[in-house]
Amino acid sequence: MKFFLKRIKKELIAIKLIRKPKIFVISFQRTGTTSTGRFLSDHNYRVATYSISKRNNWTLKWFKGDFEKIFNSLEFKSHQVFEDDPWWCGDFYKVLFHRCPNSKFILLERDADKWFDSMISHSGGKTLGNTYSHSKLYGREIDYYDLNIQSTKLYSPEIDNLLELDESYREHYKKVYLLRNREILEFFDQFGKDRLIHTRLEDQDKWKKIGKFLNFQVKDGYNIHANKSNK
Repeated sequence: MKFFLKRIKKELIAIKLIRKPKIFVISFQRTGTTSTGRFLSDHNYRVATYSISKRNNWTLKWFKGDFEKIFNSLEFKSHQVFEDDPWWCGDFYKVLFHRCPNSKFILLERDADKWFDSMISHSGGKTLGNTYSHSKLYGREIDYYDLNIQSTKLYSPEIDNLLELDESYREHYKKVYLLRNREILEFFDQFGKDRLIHTRLEDQDKWKKIGKFLNFQVKDGYNIHANKSNK
C-alpha cells in the first residue's frame, strides 16, 4: 500500500512537471555537480541526485544506449533537475538537447589541475566508479583490456576502481577534460546559446548567475559546497 501511494504521488508530480523545462547539470564529475543539485533543491526544484540515478541504473542504461528506458521511467518524469551521471557523460548532452527541446543546461568548469587533483583524491589514487565505463569516458580502453577482465564484467554497474590514477596520467586527463568542455561550448554556440549557462566553480557569483539564468533570485551570501573529497 505504501509503495502504491508513493507511486501515485510521483505520477501526480510528473503531470505537474510536464510543462516545466528539464534542467541538466552536464559539468564533469568533481566539478560541483552535487553542489549545483543542492543549490537548486534549496530553491524548490525537484532534483534527481546520484542516489536516484543509481537506484534506476540510469548510467548503465546510458552506457548500453537504452535511452528510452531512462526517459520513460517514472523517476525521470517526476524530477525537473538532473545532476551527476549519466547526464555529464560523453556527448549525452546532444541527445538531451533534442529529446527535451525546452531543456536548460548548466556547465561549471574549474581549473584543470585542481580538477585532476580532486579526481586522484576521490578514490585514493584509483579510477572512479566502474572501471569499464570510466575507461571509455577517459580514453583508457587499452589499459582496461590489459587487465584481462572477464567479458561478463563489461556492462556492469559495479564500482570496482581497478585502474591506477596518478600523476603520470595528469596531461592525458586534462586534455580529455578541456576538449569536452570546448566541444560543449561550441555545440551550444551553434545550436542553442540561450539554453546553456557556463560559469566557473571558482566564481563567487556563480549561484546568482545560475539563478538569473533560471529566472529566480538568490539571496546575498548564499553558498554551498557539497561532496568534498576526504584527502
